[in-house]
Amino acid sequence: MSDNLTPDSNDAAERNARKPAPGHEPGWERAALERIALAAIAEQRTARRWRIFFRFVFLAVLIGIGWGIFDLSGDHVAATGRHTALVALDGEISSDTNANAEDIDTALNDAFEDAGTAGVVLRCNSPGGSPVQAGIIYNEIRRLRGKHPSIPLYVVVGDMCASGGYYAAAAADKIYVDKASIVGSIGVLMDGFGFTGLMDKLGVQRRLHTSGENKGFFDPFSPETPKMDAHAQQMLDEIHAQFIDAVRRGRGKRLHETPDIFSGLFWTGEKSVELGLADGFGDTDYVAREVIKAPDIVDYTVKESITDRVARKFGAAVGSAAIHAMILGGKLNLR
Repeated sequence: MSDNLTPDSNDAAERNARKPAPGHEPGWERAALERIALAAIAEQRTARRWRIFFRFVFLAVLIGIGWGIFDLSGDHVAATGRHTALVALDGEISSDTNANAEDIDTALNDAFEDAGTAGVVLRCNSPGGSPVQAGIIYNEIRRLRGKHPSIPLYVVVGDMCASGGYYAAAAADKIYVDKASIVGSIGVLMDGFGFTGLMDKLGVQRRLHTSGENKGFFDPFSPETPKMDAHAQQMLDEIHAQFIDAVRRGRGKRLHETPDIFSGLFWTGEKSVELGLADGFGDTDYVAREVIKAPDIVDYTVKESITDRVARKFGAAVGSAAIHAMILGGKLNLR
């Protein structure tokens, strides 16, 4: 077979052989290296940005922890002259909340001991809580009022001042409310659960061994007996009597007793003034400005640090678990 290629066709074939394949134009190696280098630089920049971001986050966390550890928070802003001292009692009254007797009493003492304090406002917004904690606050208020007779203490009620909250408030010189505030609930409750019926249906048998005839009282997995019920009612009645006595001593002749006043009912602020549970209407600014005549307000409320809050929560959790596991299936509350 003869080759029919002409010289011109030979030259064209040679040129085509020397031509780079598609995608391999002259300088493609350099372009590819540039793209790789730019991608590496971009990746390094992204990684550096994330490192900087996480360093800032870590620094912010360290600052927050340091602030929590070293912030004593019990210190208040120093007053430059005559002022109204403010102490806030917010939330459930309990040893493991901010409304605990130790912190409230510490703040009250600081307020009364300040030479510039013209009067003290205990701002209360609480549904109640522990009768022990409320009683401690009540007694400390009475003690401080006796020690500093020239410094009045007024309670200003926010949304609610009920049960244990009102127990503590009853020790004040006067109580001021909003017309829509909830006030009262002078009573005691003990709540819990009983699971005996459910256990019978499930075929679960309770095995409780005690040393002491009454050690298993109020165990939620054991049936309640008339003796248990009578003993619980006796305790509730005793604490209720203590509560009633505290209100009568604190309110005196201002209290207009009715058959329902100590029944656990609660009323609006407007009705509470009619019943003598409160003395008038006003908020913190009003009492400071118009009653105490010292409009400058200094907050003495103890603010917990992070470490204090963790320690309190841990201690309270351990204590509560032990009490509920070994003694009671319920919890006493003034609320």
